[in-house]
Amino acid sequence: MAALVLHSLVRWFIMFFGLWTVVNALTGVFGKRPYTPSDNRTNLFFMISCDIQLLIGLILYFTGPWFDKLKDLGNNMKDANNRFFTMEHLVMMLVAWILVHVGRTVVKNTEGDAAKHKRSLIFFGLVMLLIIAAVPWPFREAIGRPWFRWFN
Repeated sequence: MAALVLHSLVRWFIMFFGLWTVVNALTGVFGKRPYTPSDNRTNLFFMISCDIQLLIGLILYFTGPWFDKLKDLGNNMKDANNRFFTMEHLVMMLVAWILVHVGRTVVKNTEGDAAKHKRSLIFFGLVMLLIIAAVPWPFREAIGRPWFRWFN
């Protein structure tokens, strides 16, 4: 249960740093401002929070019921809740995690402030779209989870 609470809370750090990173990239592209150490630090915190979330998520996946449901994959795919948590959530979040790391490396190795901001916007904007699509928000029918999970 503690891992699930942490997983829920770290989501908000990811959303905060991810949106901050995208806003920095937008203001950099449209405001033609220099790429600063603060821009670099923000996307570093975004990446670190994604790394922590991945570790917690993998613990939940392999110690919880979702991994066992893969044994009956055919029936599992017929149920929206099972399909989402055993496949869709995992795959989209892994792709997002990979793109965060690739994006950070690409941005660090890019010359020029405008190019750094543009690549930040492309990579981290795409990552945020994937993350937003893969989170089981409370308003999503069949897969919705609470905004915050608390210790009981």
